[in-house]
Amino acid sequence: MSNLVSTEWLAAHLGDVRLVDASWYMPAEKRQPAQEFEAGHIPGAVFFDIDTIADHSLDLPHMLPSAGEFSAAAGKLGIGDGESVVVYDGSGIFSAPRVWWTLRAMGHKDVKVLDGGFPKWKREGRAIETGPAKPNTKSFTATFKPQIVRDFDAVMGIVKDKSARMVDARSASRFNGEEKEPRAGLRSGHMPGAANVHFRSLIAADGTLKPRGQLCAAFEQAGVDTSKPIVTTCGSGLTAAILMLALDEIGAADVALYDGSWTEWGGRPEAPVVTG
Repeated sequence: MSNLVSTEWLAAHLGDVRLVDASWYMPAEKRQPAQEFEAGHIPGAVFFDIDTIADHSLDLPHMLPSAGEFSAAAGKLGIGDGESVVVYDGSGIFSAPRVWWTLRAMGHKDVKVLDGGFPKWKREGRAIETGPAKPNTKSFTATFKPQIVRDFDAVMGIVKDKSARMVDARSASRFNGEEKEPRAGLRSGHMPGAANVHFRSLIAADGTLKPRGQLCAAFEQAGVDTSKPIVTTCGSGLTAAILMLALDEIGAADVALYDGSWTEWGGRPEAPVVTG
């Protein structure tokens, strides 16, 4: 079953789902997603702040919070146990998969991503609502699902024993160490043995996820065997979720995401880094 829903489907089911705007942008874009949400969003949506609903005890961006913290935050957004959730973002498909993965990591099974996101919705002239969301608090019970999450120690083990394939969503120039990382203090390059599938290679010109055949080809060309265990990674754990979404769409059965990603790995002196 697909993790995606179309704008046509959503328009016909707006009253049946909890809609979540998960817009987030790179700091260099200097955009304010919370303000943009109030200026216009899909009717009935609530705003999920990726940087706020996170573990603030770590000096790493938007890391998964504890199950208890997430339960409280999700409940305040009006997300209840067992509800159908549809996540979208203001780029098409960019940050929504991160919240899709977060909800799944917290045990919520019924969650989809809006294919093409808010840009496609607006292009089609569909209804838009303004102002802040005013959801009624509901009960959300998070149950952490460690099978789809990897931490630093687990990835160190993978790099040593090759028990899974690391697949990096960053650009080729960052992966190869030809371009400096946008975050200061990080080394350039990639994990030994990692493959590179730039997340943008999975997105069509209209902001939707590419068809299954093209997704399969992208991973095949990178030398990734999707029948074997895979761990996705990126700069900060956000676009790695796009890879995870795509892999799930093509039937890869054993996929997890490295939450700390390069912000953690590139900043840890004991972590091996290669270039080229």
